Amino acid sequence: MKEDFIKMDSVEVYNQLFGLESLHPLVNVIDLSEATHFPTHFTINYGIYALFLKDTRCGDIRYGKQTYDYQDGTIVSFAPGQVAETELQKGVKPKAKGLLFHPDLIKGTSLGQEIKSYSFFAYSSYEALHLSDEEQNTILDCLTNIKAELMHPIDKLSKRLITRNIQLLLDYCMRFYNRQFETRKEVNKDVLTRFESLLDDYFHNGKTQVEGIPTVRYFAERVFLSPNYFGDLIKKETGKTPQEYIQNKIIDTAKDLLLGSDKTITQIAYELGFQYSQHFNRVFKKHTGHSPNEYRKTQTFYPTA
Repeated sequence: MKEDFIKMDSVEVYNQLFGLESLHPLVNVIDLSEATHFPTHFTINYGIYALFLKDTRCGDIRYGKQTYDYQDGTIVSFAPGQVAETELQKGVKPKAKGLLFHPDLIKGTSLGQEIKSYSFFAYSSYEALHLSDEEQNTILDCLTNIKAELMHPIDKLSKRLITRNIQLLLDYCMRFYNRQFETRKEVNKDVLTRFESLLDDYFHNGKTQVEGIPTVRYFAERVFLSPNYFGDLIKKETGKTPQEYIQNKIIDTAKDLLLGSDKTITQIAYELGFQYSQHFNRVFKKHTGHSPNEYRKTQTFYPTA
């Protein structure tokens, strides 16, 4: 089967791909039931933001090597720089409504300043947003309002109203993702337990000396989640980010080594995964208010109860 590779650096490229009407050069509300032709196997390198509400399962979307966890009534989203492969089922006409917008549309707007806070754009496999009927209607209402603005004659308020309606849509998506974290609490607790176990293992088995200071990506990959989804899940479950977990583990382990061994500061820094002891000194002082040497001396002479 022939596969098309598409560099989607404009909204118009998508419109041409499915034979859709162009309403604005930088943004469009799309309805694939109105498409005039359908490619069956294609890979898109996104240069625009895209968000789709799937009305029916019509094929597979692969992000990396995993298949997107979507079905009827789910939202999938993509951001500039992401690559996704789509393979549509033969004889099945895709049904989806969605939004496409170019980064240039939101430059100089409040949405442009906050776009990075919508972390779901970087979610990947098994992380689609599953919506209730009521939530689907809310999303469809937002799309209707955006399209109404696109159909309205352009005036000095057009850009503001379009971008604010897009921001409202994204805010609802964030709210619904938060709800999804709540409804999957048992699964989330399992991920948290595995993260804590992996974190302990990383420090206790000497991986710091081989791989350096652990990263959020390292643990996300081992629980089969994207770093953004993993980070949001842990923050929702505990109130702390994975990075804060890692930093707390580093400081706690450092305190144990400072007070429970005669190792030098350089040796301790290396054992914790720091390439330079100066870096370790800065991190430790930032979190405790004392340098490692000061902490060792203070706690030796004036131990806490």
